[in-house]
Amino acid sequence: MAVERTNRDVRTLITQIAAGEIMLPEIQRGYVWKASQVARLIESLYRGYPAGSLLFWKTGRPAETRGAAIGMSQALPSVMPIYLLDGQQRLTSLFRVLTDHPEAQVVFNIETEAFQNQSAATRRNKKWIKVYDVVGPDADVFVIHGDLKSAGLAIPDPEIGRRLSALQKITQRDFHMEVLHDFEYEEVADIFVRVNSGGRALRTTDLALATLSARTPGFLGQLEAESARWADHGYGALDVNFLIKALTLSLSTTGKRLASVAKLTAASRETVEAGWEQVQRGLARVVPLLEKKLLIPTTALVPSLAALYPLILYYGQHTEDRAITNEVENGLLYWFLAATARNRYGGASDTALTQDIRTLDTEDPVAALLANLGIHEGGISVTASDLAGRNHQSPYLMFCYLAAAHANATDWWDGGPISGGIERSGKPQYSLVHPATKLRSYSSTYSSAEINELANIVFVSEQTAKNIIGNHSPAVYLQSVGVSDRAAHAIPNDPAVLESEGYRNFLAARRALLAERITGFLDQFRPGFLNQHIEARDTPAPRSLALTGYVGAGRSVLAAVAEAEGRSWIGWIDPSDLEGALDAAATGLASDVPVGAETAPLRIDDEGSVTFGLGPFMIRGSLDQWRTAAKDAFEDAQPLADCPEPNDDQWPAEPEEFPLSDIGLREAS
Repeated sequence: MAVERTNRDVRTLITQIAAGEIMLPEIQRGYVWKASQVARLIESLYRGYPAGSLLFWKTGRPAETRGAAIGMSQALPSVMPIYLLDGQQRLTSLFRVLTDHPEAQVVFNIETEAFQNQSAATRRNKKWIKVYDVVGPDADVFVIHGDLKSAGLAIPDPEIGRRLSALQKITQRDFHMEVLHDFEYEEVADIFVRVNSGGRALRTTDLALATLSARTPGFLGQLEAESARWADHGYGALDVNFLIKALTLSLSTTGKRLASVAKLTAASRETVEAGWEQVQRGLARVVPLLEKKLLIPTTALVPSLAALYPLILYYGQHTEDRAITNEVENGLLYWFLAATARNRYGGASDTALTQDIRTLDTEDPVAALLANLGIHEGGISVTASDLAGRNHQSPYLMFCYLAAAHANATDWWDGGPISGGIERSGKPQYSLVHPATKLRSYSSTYSSAEINELANIVFVSEQTAKNIIGNHSPAVYLQSVGVSDRAAHAIPNDPAVLESEGYRNFLAARRALLAERITGFLDQFRPGFLNQHIEARDTPAPRSLALTGYVGAGRSVLAAVAEAEGRSWIGWIDPSDLEGALDAAATGLASDVPVGAETAPLRIDDEGSVTFGLGPFMIRGSLDQWRTAAKDAFEDAQPLADCPEPNDDQWPAEPEEFPLSDIGLREAS
């Protein structure tokens, strides 16, 4: 065994990737970089900054590989390939930029020397040039230079030439390479884990996958095939990371804590295979159950996928010849719905999962699971106040959809079921009953939070939104919608609430209708041992959090206003700092975000949940939820002069968990 050290320039490396002379071993994770990270890499090369080293493995025996995300097939190599262990994100990004990949359209501002991804604004501005046009094989820098002379630049002509030349030279930049010769696959996997667990950390599920793939070549292919199977059903979130976590949980039969990834990687091959069969059995029964009995068409509706794990493990314990009674099946579904409504896994999910998985082998698992939720008698109900102030990020979005689906609601354009309005991304289509443009033009001021309330959402297709709703008042367009179709979507009948001046009364009326419909839906699955006494609700001191965007004097501020324990806390965040931290989180990196004169931790866990500590709260949500919340805050940006002054001192007590979906609400602590 030996380690070869050498250097190779960018152009040579790209050529070798295309020729199949550089391949990805199966232990590699997928490509995850965002467009902003690609632009920063190109900028680093342009400025001559260090871009890190690359680690390869060379062996005389073929290894299991995975396809590179380069937008084309690699050629069959004429020589034995080398396998890339560290540097996939960088080399894939460079390949994409240098081959004009549609998702790597990096542009360069010749005047400011800034880099970013192509946009409509940069296409119109002659000062922005596409990097590929300068470094591609057919580049004509002389013509580009001539075009730039007429762009009214504030830099002299020689400087234009110098900057174009520096941009051209990024393909000549050298990477330092280390090549491992004749190491065994398991040893290489161990090196891969060590390299990727320091600094640029992989998630623990990725590290487990690396070890499992080394021990059982082809195992990743099994996981990807299972994931693809359920993606065809609309359950695309059941990805490889989800399956690895389910496999890990399948080992959790004894002890006080859940089985860790370390236990999974140390388990025998036979134990892992048995666990994998259990997970597959569970999925084969749970997904059709959710589809056909609950009418959930996509995992995009499920607020927390963690609530699926106990169902999968319970069904996975039962072979096909062991029937599960309809009463138990309904009880499990009732627990799943109750756990979702209660945000069971919105906080320390592993603690809750430990408790719930331990109950699966008890004499009455349904009763035990419900007891973990604090439901010993009666059941749960949804009230109008539960829906007040909620938006599309709330867990109650799923319940509103299911209430409509079980009422046989149809799309107002084509008359098909609302399940037909699922976007290619897997998300359900919906529109606003009272269009935002109509409400914003009304003389009374309705806030963005009011306009985008959950009670103003209706599940209809894009065609309905464009051709029926448009910018019309519901008092006008609903005349073309049948009475039964309106009732199925829980639209109030009172004509007064269908005009803009009655919008707040509309929200109140529709909240009441939706709450009644959702509670009736839940009662369909209520276990027989629960009587009809509905649990009493405590009303502890309220707590709240609001995010508002303020703009002025060339500056943007995201203000966080929190209330807890009878005190208020206000912090200012630069939205670009938050965006950068979210980009880093997408790659598994933690960040500390400046909040006024202090910093706040932003972390991502193995399930893709992001926590951000702000004052009294540790706020938890998905990456998509965080990006949406930041965008929504600036939808109706306020003048910076109106922004409240921060008092963002360190909060004296331990921060409490706060779900991102409840931002804008006053709720019980």
